[in-house]
Amino acid sequence: MAKAKDIVSLFVQFLKFGFFTFGGGWSIVAQMRRVYVVEKGCLSDEELLDLTSVGRSLPGIMIGNVAMLFGYRQAGVLGGIACVLGLTLPPMAVLSVITLFYTAFRDSKPVAAAMNGIRAAVIPIILSAALPLIKGNVNSAFGVVLVLLGFALYLFAGMNCVWIVLIGAVCGVLYRLYAVKRGDRR
Repeated sequence: MAKAKDIVSLFVQFLKFGFFTFGGGWSIVAQMRRVYVVEKGCLSDEELLDLTSVGRSLPGIMIGNVAMLFGYRQAGVLGGIACVLGLTLPPMAVLSVITLFYTAFRDSKPVAAAMNGIRAAVIPIILSAALPLIKGNVNSAFGVVLVLLGFALYLFAGMNCVWIVLIGAVCGVLYRLYAVKRGDRR
């Protein structure tokens, strides 16, 4: 059983993510990388990519799944619940306030301009999370081909992410079997 201090720490950190990270799940993954991979070192890029891959392929909201998986990994079920609650309470509070004043915000030109600026600022945040994950985990021509194939299937063919993950897994296993047959025992 994890210590209450660890669970509270997870809750507070994910509360900060929920309050101060704009741009959705991928920008939160970028912040998780900064805190848990770079600063605290309690997670590797590979582990974060694994959590994100599983969270993305499960039903539901990707970042909620990632928060639950990460919290569970760090402090068990209560850690997972703490991460999800910390992450979701701030947006729920903000959305509740916005809902009350929706008609005033709906036609506001300053609010629309601010949202345009926020959307533009989020792109580099998302890329800052994606590029290190790609660099750290795609270390062969085969990996590059799989990344490009997955990207094309998702973007141009509109394929469901679950199928892309399954195709990647099957291709990885087949490639490994081929490599072993060739004599590569790594």
